[in-house]
Amino acid sequence: MISDRIFGLVAVLVALAYIASATQVQTSFLSDPVGPKAFPMLVGAVAALCGLYMVFKPDPSPDWPVGRTLLALIICVIVLVSYAYALKPLGFLIPTAITAAILSYQISPRVMQAILTGIALSVGLFLLFKYALGLGLVPFPKTWFAAAS
Repeated sequence: MISDRIFGLVAVLVALAYIASATQVQTSFLSDPVGPKAFPMLVGAVAALCGLYMVFKPDPSPDWPVGRTLLALIICVIVLVSYAYALKPLGFLIPTAITAAILSYQISPRVMQAILTGIALSVGLFLLFKYALGLGLVPFPKTWFAAAS
């Protein structure tokens, strides 16, 4: 029970820090009525509520992962942190394909299926984010484009 309460308290503190950082987002005069701060603040508020729930209603007998499950979780965390650092220098497509393939392999250990899933997710998400949502994603490392021009 104490581990749930500690985790809940940490979640609340991180959520409050996230909300505080969302208030620092710069807005332009041409932004929508809600503004760019609303979504991060909503995410922070939901995270804070979930953390408070864990503080006041902890699981009486939590089951912590052991063995292979714990190793799989550690691998996933390392892969996702690496993905966050790889996005800017390597562009969107390559890190997303590698990350999705590794995570897919964690779910179902079939190499070819994991590779195809990684490539399909990478291309599909890029098309969705770039063209449907209008995000300014860079598909490949910027150095590839500088060498071509």
